[in-house]
Amino acid sequence: MKTHDLTPPEQWLEDYGDVLYRYALGRVRNPAVAEDLLQETLLSALKAQQNYSGTATTQTWLIGILKHKIIDFFRQKGREKEDTLDPQSSEIEQLLFDHEGHWQQALSNLPEPENAMQQAQFLAVLESCIDRLPGRLARVFILRELENLDNDEICQILAISSINNLWVMMSRARLQLRHCLEIQWLKH
Repeated sequence: MKTHDLTPPEQWLEDYGDVLYRYALGRVRNPAVAEDLLQETLLSALKAQQNYSGTATTQTWLIGILKHKIIDFFRQKGREKEDTLDPQSSEIEQLLFDHEGHWQQALSNLPEPENAMQQAQFLAVLESCIDRLPGRLARVFILRELENLDNDEICQILAISSINNLWVMMSRARLQLRHCLEIQWLKH
């Protein structure tokens, strides 16, 4: 197994600051919070540098610490009471589904997923749509789809009472994202 030397702490911000900030911003969608998480990550790494095992690169090790900081942030936000229902959610559902729950309209010309993720424009539209989700739905979507956490972990982090509630929230998030993507992507 290859071992890595830890980069000196005085180089961390210069060498890894941009990567860590972009990673945090992509998850929390708030520049001030991303900056705070970056600072907390570097402070925690400074305190924990004697525990560095060398099995990962410095960047990978720092991102691992940042992931835990992001999860702690979401856990704290999950304890805050927030209305998870978007007032427009039922209106969107009525526009898209008939009384039996079937789609009222054909699928639009969204790009194929394999190609879409390579397109910078699509990613920008997707980020914009995630930003438009209600906060709690956005956090659920980010933890599930970007962080790949399992259902039980997400329920625990965000204080969601059951996996069924999580599924409902994911369904609403996906529905709203789909609606937003259809509208925003057609503009491009």
